Amino acid sequence: MNPVIANLEKMLASGKDNALLRFSLGNAWLGAGEATRAVPHLQKAVEHDPKYSAAWKLLGRALNDSGDSRAALEAYRKGIEVAEARGDIQAAKEMKVFARRIEKSLGL
Repeated sequence: MNPVIANLEKMLASGKDNALLRFSLGNAWLGAGEATRAVPHLQKAVEHDPKYSAAWKLLGRALNDSGDSRAALEAYRKGIEVAEARGDIQAAKEMKVFARRIEKSLGL
């Protein structure tokens, strides 16, 4: 196992559980090519902090990479809403591009 992932998993096992830790774990698993393992951590990140636009963006990517385009589209839509409300224009723009690609691939 990747030493970064091992360290983050150890922190989680010790009882530390927050949005940043879950985001970091999801990002690490995604970087390791394990989108399916990233998804639950990113879902927990947005549960901990529903206004964490970067976590919504990464969740959408992980869901899409793991083959669940419809769930990815929903994550991106929620992420766009969150990012726009927070004034995070760049994140909203990026998620809109990803959402449009999924909509096109699904024929929506």
